[in-house]
Amino acid sequence: MNISYRSPLSHYLRAAVIAAVWTAFSTAQAGLFDDDEARKAILELRQKVDAGKLDADQKFAEQLKRSTEESTQLRRSLLDLQNEIEALRSELARMKGQDEQVVKDLADVQKRQRDMAQIMDERLRKFEPSKVILDGREFLAEPAERRDYEAALGIFRKGEFSAVQVAFVDFLSRYANSGYRPSALFWLGNAQYATKDYKEAMANFRSLVASAPDHQRAPEAVLAIANCQLELKDTKGARKTLEELLVNFPNTDAAAAGKERLARFK
Repeated sequence: MNISYRSPLSHYLRAAVIAAVWTAFSTAQAGLFDDDEARKAILELRQKVDAGKLDADQKFAEQLKRSTEESTQLRRSLLDLQNEIEALRSELARMKGQDEQVVKDLADVQKRQRDMAQIMDERLRKFEPSKVILDGREFLAEPAERRDYEAALGIFRKGEFSAVQVAFVDFLSRYANSGYRPSALFWLGNAQYATKDYKEAMANFRSLVASAPDHQRAPEAVLAIANCQLELKDTKGARKTLEELLVNFPNTDAAAAGKERLARFK
């Protein structure tokens, strides 16, 4: 009978091998469990990441949408504002044009007003008294008054002595207080003297001297009175009139002529 002999070393080796195999198996099994957990963790992490990414994408999309809507609204607001600005510019241009037209219309109205005022002044001047200087005197005369006097004097200058008497009598009747009155009396008296109406001539010459003794024609009127008296053969009256002429109006041409006449009486 063969009885195998195993040494204690063999037992130790076997035990060591078995222990090693068991350890390896245990380690492998443990490693297998660790890999599953890791994968599970990774999957969970990935799911979280994906969920976070999806949430971020959704938020970004929402923000983008809001930004787009806000941008669109802003563009519309800017467009509306631009339209309002253009409308205001158009209105300002229209108002400026209206202002320019108003200024032009006002200038036209003012010009017409000045023209009308000038026309009115010219028309009024035809009826308003104007200053006249005649025979050393200055006075105001109405346009019609001046026209009638000059018309009568024009007739006298033509030598129409009968016609001019009518004109001056009518003038003196219509303009009794006229500044032309002394001159009108003088020329009326001369016209009457020319037609040999000496008495009427003397009456008008005397009226001149009595009403306007300081008139430029007064010395000539006194000399004319003396001439009428001489024509009427009133030598005494003529002498007296000439003497009065020398006393009242010395140093005048009429007085010099009267002095010569007086010398003839001697």
